[in-house]
Amino acid sequence: MKIIAKIRSDFKEKFGIPRQSGIADELTAKIVFEPEYRVSEALRGLDGYSHLWLIWQFSEAVREEWSPTVRPPRLGGNKRMGVFATRSPYRPNPIGLSSVKLIGIEHTKNEGDVLVVSGADLLDGTPIYDIKPYLPFTDSHPEAIAGFSEPVKDYALKVDFCKELLSKIDISKQNALIKILEHDPRPSYQDDPEREYGMKFSDYEIFFKVNGDRLTVTRVEVRK
Repeated sequence: MKIIAKIRSDFKEKFGIPRQSGIADELTAKIVFEPEYRVSEALRGLDGYSHLWLIWQFSEAVREEWSPTVRPPRLGGNKRMGVFATRSPYRPNPIGLSSVKLIGIEHTKNEGDVLVVSGADLLDGTPIYDIKPYLPFTDSHPEAIAGFSEPVKDYALKVDFCKELLSKIDISKQNALIKILEHDPRPSYQDDPEREYGMKFSDYEIFFKVNGDRLTVTRVEVRK
């Protein structure tokens, strides 16, 4: 397996990354190819697709041993399920699969053609093994059953983000950040209304508390 590219995203640590790709379409990221694969001909025809599959490495979860069962956050972290019934990063092979929207292809002088995508759930610097086009006539199955991963319909936190704190965030990233907070970045088994959580996002560290269905941003620190 060869690493063909790496992603540049606003997620500098695992905490806060959406649980699945496509949850926050406002998120944008860039896929920068390794020097060996900066060949324009390899992307010929790619701009005709709206969505892509990314095959990538859980680079922060590489380990020799593996477990046949894991504790999915969806079940509160206190019930074990078979690893192949989950999307846990702790697998025999640390491989991830994400569907993203292709916004466009940037032609750069120093890094060749760079893919701009939205909805990616990848940590900044994640190695990518392959890119394939998403085919709606075969890859989409609206009738599919999602097992215990079935989402709670219309679940979203109410986000209190005062103007003074929100103004510290680059305006181009404000909507994406709010969407991430609405989907509750905390592990599902944590529910302490007095605890202040910290999440690194782009050039910022966002601090917040959650009480019931309301998330309140308490501090914003600029990390530049």
